[in-house]
Amino acid sequence: MEIVILPSAADVDAAAADIVASLVLKRPDAVLGVATGSSPQGIYRQLAGRVADGAVSFAGASAFALDEYVGLDVGHPESYHSVIAREVCGPLGFDQARVRVPDGSAADTRKAAAAYETAIADAGGIDLQILGIGTNGHIGFNEPTSSLASRTRVKTLAPQTRADNARFFADPADVPTHCITQGLGTIFEARHLLLVAQGASKSDAIAHAVEGPVSSRWPGSILQLHPHATVILDEAAASRLELADYYRYAVANKPA
Repeated sequence: MEIVILPSAADVDAAAADIVASLVLKRPDAVLGVATGSSPQGIYRQLAGRVADGAVSFAGASAFALDEYVGLDVGHPESYHSVIAREVCGPLGFDQARVRVPDGSAADTRKAAAAYETAIADAGGIDLQILGIGTNGHIGFNEPTSSLASRTRVKTLAPQTRADNARFFADPADVPTHCITQGLGTIFEARHLLLVAQGASKSDAIAHAVEGPVSSRWPGSILQLHPHATVILDEAAASRLELADYYRYAVANKPA
């Protein structure tokens, strides 16, 4: 796992966008895993600017969203179908037919979850998965104690997660209680995991994910086992890392 600590959130966004753009320039048909929430928004803004400048194109790429609320109409502005369309597909110029989001409105969510797993496999797997991390350590909507081998399924959102996401809704009571999320085992199969975190509110989760034991209590800690995981942090998010100086030294002296 490579830990990159940068001065500001804007620097995090730019560095992560560099990684995504580099992949798509090499592989125009790359399969990306896209996350919602506040953490990756700056990455998408950076990439949108590069698309507008003609520096990169996502027209041939495909994408799979990490998760979706259960029971929220796809037309709701905070459904992840809407968020992905608004923040990713439109600004980055994806072909909408190449972008898939779990079906949280399905009559049989168990079948919908299984179908999502099949769709990822049929696409050849995910080349690069963008991740944020919740204040309680979740990635995707894999809440604490999620199985490290879990697959796409329905999960009950933790009260902390619902409270954190209440800012996106007019009334906190409107935040759904359930979701469909890629499992930790599903996420782990992506060939490159790219996690970004900004701000002091994420520092505890980052400390446990990066330097704590691998544990279902802190789902993000599964990145420690991945052969190609990159974690990009601003100084505030990295503030509780005991080995921060070493991570800076390692990046400064990275072998060619």
